[in-house]
Amino acid sequence: MKLRFIEEKIFNLLMILATLVVFGFFASIIWTIAGTGFPSLTWEMISQLPGGGFYLGKEGGILNAIAGSLMIVFASALLGLIISIPIVFYINIYLKKTSRLAWFTRLSFDVLFGIPSIVYGAFAFTIMIFFGLKTSLLGGIIVITLLIIPIFVRSMDEVASSVSKDLLDAAYSLGATRLEACRVVIRQIAPGIATATLLSVGRAIGDAAGVLFTAGFTDNIPASLGQPAATLPLAVFFQLSSPIPEVRERAYAAALLLTIIVLILSVTGRIITGYFSKNRIK
Repeated sequence: MKLRFIEEKIFNLLMILATLVVFGFFASIIWTIAGTGFPSLTWEMISQLPGGGFYLGKEGGILNAIAGSLMIVFASALLGLIISIPIVFYINIYLKKTSRLAWFTRLSFDVLFGIPSIVYGAFAFTIMIFFGLKTSLLGGIIVITLLIIPIFVRSMDEVASSVSKDLLDAAYSLGATRLEACRVVIRQIAPGIATATLLSVGRAIGDAAGVLFTAGFTDNIPASLGQPAATLPLAVFFQLSSPIPEVRERAYAAALLLTIIVLILSVTGRIITGYFSKNRIK
């Protein structure tokens, strides 16, 4: 008994240390970004487009990057949901759990989940060249959609696969078709959809490698899908590469703004997830 007690204390200590290490890294990142970037994070920087000589330390802001990031992320998240939800329903309701097709589909999305974003960017860039497309807002939306679909599918699939078979059997016993049973399942996996959306948006808004090849960069807000679009990660990258101290400080300010946006989305996602969790069928 004494040995078990000591073992439990040791593992509790290790868990506490691991938690403190993670929290320490998080706090150090926030401290570095906020301490360097907060003095440069002004209303003018958020509400204005880059002016002449902005990347030389003169007037202007990063409104173009904020607008471009939000356009790409929300359009990609919408497309990702539209494509991913039918896939999840098909492998969980229309296919048997022992189906080889379902197994191969999950394996494929596991592989796609781990592919670096720059590979998606290179692939999308090849497609754009084939169809004669230029770097544009549409190109950025395409590559980010491809990037987040595996996140959507695997996150929602984990929740959908845990839905009780008795719930589906009850729906079928009342005369429901498989399509109508999907309506029952979607209510059960609503927290999973919210979590998947949160994870996907968090990765999409912070991606730089993919949009570098496909969305391009511009000092203006795109007025159509065919025009280039700036993003916050690329704005951070370009400004942080500058030898001018004022420009590098603006890069930290842009990184701080990106962190704040992700934080807002995370809190919103938690609230939505909590709401749907309360309304699930137990």
